[in-house]
Amino acid sequence: MKVLEKFRDPAIARTLIKEVQASAARLTERLGRRAVLMEVCGTHTVAISRAGLRSLLGDYVDLRSGPGCPVCVTDYADVDRMVAFARLPGVTVGTFGDMVRVPGSESSLERERAGGADVRIFYSPADAVTWAAEHPGRETVFLGVGFETTAPAVALSIKEARARGVKNFSVFVTHKLVPPAMEALLSDPELRIDGFILPGHVSAIIGRRAYTFLERYNLPAVITGFETNDILDAIREILRMMLNDERRVVNGYTRVVREEGNKIAQQQMAEVFAVCDASWRGFGVIPQSGMRMRPEFSAFDAAERFALPPVTARVPAGCACGEILKGKLTPRDCRLFAKVCNPTQPVGPCMVSSEGACAAYYQFERHAL
Repeated sequence: MKVLEKFRDPAIARTLIKEVQASAARLTERLGRRAVLMEVCGTHTVAISRAGLRSLLGDYVDLRSGPGCPVCVTDYADVDRMVAFARLPGVTVGTFGDMVRVPGSESSLERERAGGADVRIFYSPADAVTWAAEHPGRETVFLGVGFETTAPAVALSIKEARARGVKNFSVFVTHKLVPPAMEALLSDPELRIDGFILPGHVSAIIGRRAYTFLERYNLPAVITGFETNDILDAIREILRMMLNDERRVVNGYTRVVREEGNKIAQQQMAEVFAVCDASWRGFGVIPQSGMRMRPEFSAFDAAERFALPPVTARVPAGCACGEILKGKLTPRDCRLFAKVCNPTQPVGPCMVSSEGACAAYYQFERHAL
């Protein structure tokens, strides 16, 4: 597509890299250290690793991955509940693909499926509604995983099931909200962040204005797309703002993101879900960071429809996913990375998900160790 040519132009990339290096060198001299920038999007994490930007800019900028992988931030207890749903007789568990291999305390959906459980991958929650309608003799539980990006489609599927009278469809809601997690990061005294590379997909839903709270923390941030030049331009702009003592939230992805976001998608979420406290892997409970079903849709709430046994989640010994999601460690800092933990035998979700930092580092950066 011609519109994307400039975002993939190598000549432009080389110019941007030189500008980033020059600005970063000036900042390093001023700060006495490299600037620490965090991307809060799993797709950005993969794009940065694939393009080699972390190693290319490593002497100038410290690029850290944050809680941008929705599968990765799903709490161990919630994964255990998903496994418990799969063990219920007469229940089909529907999910997006990445969730299948995420290990819980004792099992995973993949293992349960190998043992005979009916676990199915659906490309959209609407497909799960259709499957439930065609199989009225089974209960279908769809796993509502993801940030503001996937929540509107899940909300629509619940409304569709109600409109079609599909009574054997329900959703286990574990959706998360990105801005509260960012505030949780900024309240951690052990973590230093100088600027944020903000997610493109989430921002298309919630808009630039949802991040203006960052200005209270005196931090620059840029919403950007996923091409290499998108990301380089965002880094350049953050460094420019730091050098000029500007602290703003800039929309660098205007071809997709609007000031107020997608109001129709926001309305769909608000109609079906209410905001609630939620538990995040590595963070614990973050106030007002999750979603729950509104009472008027409780008939489609799997957590209320089914009585599950109590779960006691266990974190695998040595797994650093929680600290990696907070940007305190990189995958290379985990003693299990590329040794005990790899894509074939993952210990934690950061190595499972296609958006996980460990998976991205393993695929594109492990030879730079």
